[in-house]
Amino acid sequence: MANGHESHQGLLHSLPKEKGWIGLPLYQYQGSWCHAKGIQAAISLQNHFHAIESDVILVTTPKSGTTWLKALAFAILNRHRYTNLSQNPLLTHNPHDLVPFFEFNLYTDNQLPNLSDLPSPRLFATHIPYPWLPESIKISNCKIVYLCRNPKDTLVSYWHFTNKARPEILGPLSLEKGFELFCKGITGFGPFWDHALGYWNENLERPQKVLFLKYEELKKDIKYQVKRLAEFMGYPFTIEEERDGVIDEISRLCSFECLRSLEVNKSGKSISYFENQTLFRKGEVGDWVNYLTIPMVEQFDQLMEEKLCGSGLTFDMYPQHRK
Repeated sequence: MANGHESHQGLLHSLPKEKGWIGLPLYQYQGSWCHAKGIQAAISLQNHFHAIESDVILVTTPKSGTTWLKALAFAILNRHRYTNLSQNPLLTHNPHDLVPFFEFNLYTDNQLPNLSDLPSPRLFATHIPYPWLPESIKISNCKIVYLCRNPKDTLVSYWHFTNKARPEILGPLSLEKGFELFCKGITGFGPFWDHALGYWNENLERPQKVLFLKYEELKKDIKYQVKRLAEFMGYPFTIEEERDGVIDEISRLCSFECLRSLEVNKSGKSISYFENQTLFRKGEVGDWVNYLTIPMVEQFDQLMEEKLCGSGLTFDMYPQHRK
């Protein structure tokens, strides 16, 4: 263990380093920025995780609808186990406790988890970029679901979220500083565009392997997207289930409003430094218009045009009631 710790420390010393959003340093490892524990966990994951065909891996950047996606996937895959909605574990457990993160739960602090007893299909989550995934995930027939949110809302949500975890002694991080860091790509598991494009390109090449969902499309037509998600994961809804309103029930159970109202999500911590209650702020599309200045928006638009040019990846940036 000491040797592993020493080699990890040696690796960190060799990497570019920046002060992160909550005060802890972020390191640039293989093209992406991450905190020290996340890099250690990713390396451990690469070395020890063995995917099986029925696995489902949920992937997001931070503040892109992770909690929502976990709840939806869990509810879909377990709907026959908990046919009585009042018994669904989502009512008494935070989604992050039901769908573990590779890097925050399973492989953090040099843990080597025993995953052999997990019921099938195994459901995992991660924020790590595509190049960091273990080869066994890339080459197997297991499924990857990627949920992406428009970058302006992601930035604003990430800024609010990380400020809640900053030590009081540091004071809040200004929006201007957060904007500068985001544009430089210095966010947890960023740059944003590299992260999104990694999975977008895999989706284009292997749509049967990688499903690319957009947060804004989930908000616009949740029923259609839940059907699409279930079908992709190999657990499509039957005609009878549709007729009986099962899709509507799952959509309501996993909604932002429902999850936020539950007692279990108003206290405690399911992810390292972050209180469960901080996982639910607004969940709206287009809230960035209340925060970003016109010069910021112009700079951001130009940057995204450069980064996404020719990729075919576009985002719905504005509130959906806006004409």
